[in-house]
Amino acid sequence: MPTTTFPLSKPRLLSMQLARSLATTALAFAGALATGHALAQQQAANTQQQVPGYYHQVIGTLRVTALFDGVVPLPRAQIAGMTPAQVDKQLQGRYVPESPAGLQTAVNAYLVQVQGRRVLIDAGTADCFGGGLGHVVDNLQAAGFAPGQVDDVLVTHAHPDHLCGVLGKDGKPAFPNATLWMDRTEAAYWQGPGAEANTPKDLRFIVALARRPLDVYSAAGRLRTFEPGDGSLPAGIEALASHGHTPGHASFLVPGGSAPRDKLLVWGDLVHYHAVQFANPKASYEVDADRAQAIESRRAMLQRASREGWWVAGAHLPFPGLGHARVEGKGYAWVPAEYSPLPLPASP
Repeated sequence: MPTTTFPLSKPRLLSMQLARSLATTALAFAGALATGHALAQQQAANTQQQVPGYYHQVIGTLRVTALFDGVVPLPRAQIAGMTPAQVDKQLQGRYVPESPAGLQTAVNAYLVQVQGRRVLIDAGTADCFGGGLGHVVDNLQAAGFAPGQVDDVLVTHAHPDHLCGVLGKDGKPAFPNATLWMDRTEAAYWQGPGAEANTPKDLRFIVALARRPLDVYSAAGRLRTFEPGDGSLPAGIEALASHGHTPGHASFLVPGGSAPRDKLLVWGDLVHYHAVQFANPKASYEVDADRAQAIESRRAMLQRASREGWWVAGAHLPFPGLGHARVEGKGYAWVPAEYSPLPLPASP
């Protein structure tokens, strides 16, 4: 038997449409509340984190991006060449954050845009040291760069907080299009058969950590070595011998114009305890392979940087680790860069 459909009266039709509309609005409102709650939870979680760790600085024609890898504690007891009382006096009034594990020490890397190339100097720790570190690639991306855009990676030395970051978690190059550069003496030491025997027992674990990325880039044909002053580095960058912390530790002088003050010195691990070693360059770090040579390298670089007015970037200076060194008394002082806006792009 056919079904007869009767048209709804106008008032009843309007009532049903209103009910559907209210139901839809209620569902949307409930969804918005849920979304808002989720966003509020996310925002609350974000308040427990700092902003992404990158900072841009213009130096002559250079565009420098400091990249924060994290912090590591360094104990006061590892400062060599000073008594505990002298160390305490030197640190008094410096307000360096300190935990039972040690003095807070930053780990920094630097992306330098120079002569059309993107050059990363040092690469952080990746997953070699665990919590609180390993953020260079994340902060590089937050700063607007993809790892594949990096042309060259220059490492000051092969310790894990400078070299491990050239590999990703999959063990493959983190910077797939980059050439890895290292001082010839430094590479020969870590790749040589005597590395473990010549490394203090407590530090021998870093030999394998150094060899792994060197082997990967070497197998890919993208490991190149240099000697200070040989002119082989890209974009006119000059390698300066600053041996001591490791056998082939190098610093890099990056030209950013004709004026001496438009040069950037990236000095790696010449300073670990900034609140002590600027004022007293004779204070050394227990881990230095050759303490006397490390002291001499630090004094020479501090003297040149302060005399020439070079910009300085330090791997273990308070982030962003950019600024200048100046003479103060019988030692030196650190002058951190002042937060500055970037210049506006030139009008077309």
